[in-house]
Amino acid sequence: MIYLNLFIGFLKVGLFSFGGAYAAIPLIRDVVLSYGWLSDEMLTYMIAVSESTPGPIMINLATYAGSLQAGFAGALIATAAVVLPSFVIILLIMILMKKLLKNPYVQAVLNGVKPCVTGVILATGVYMIFQNCMGSIGNFTVDLTAVILTAVLAVIYFGSRRVLKKRISPIGLIGISALAGILAYGL
Repeated sequence: MIYLNLFIGFLKVGLFSFGGAYAAIPLIRDVVLSYGWLSDEMLTYMIAVSESTPGPIMINLATYAGSLQAGFAGALIATAAVVLPSFVIILLIMILMKKLLKNPYVQAVLNGVKPCVTGVILATGVYMIFQNCMGSIGNFTVDLTAVILTAVLAVIYFGSRRVLKKRISPIGLIGISALAGILAYGL
């Protein structure tokens, strides 16, 4: 019965909490106090702990309350229940967006926006290059290490398609860039 209560209680929190975690605290408080899962004092402590740990407050509180009441299985059930409404809503939005993206008018707008976004990104990149090359008194200087790293990263990015038969992911490129930066400037 505790599993069902955890699921229903935290499903209510997930369904009816709008405005972020702080707006959900009164609802969470109502649910955990009505079921007797936490005392008011313990809830206050858990809110403080949830704020200081990674992750959303609602998920941290649901996981803790579920774990306290029914162990690991309770933590999983409470966490799944609090996340389930958001997951379903996003899934429905994606289904609607998929249909909407097939609309020729929406496609026309997106095709018009793509060059603008590309231009903004390119302009930002060029601006950053010039800002990094300018000395403190306005003299134009070139960091040879940065130029070499940029060339190596460009070769990795554009060459990965030939070697790996697919492009390297942006996350992978960021990781490689971080490692190259550490090796070039940190050692």
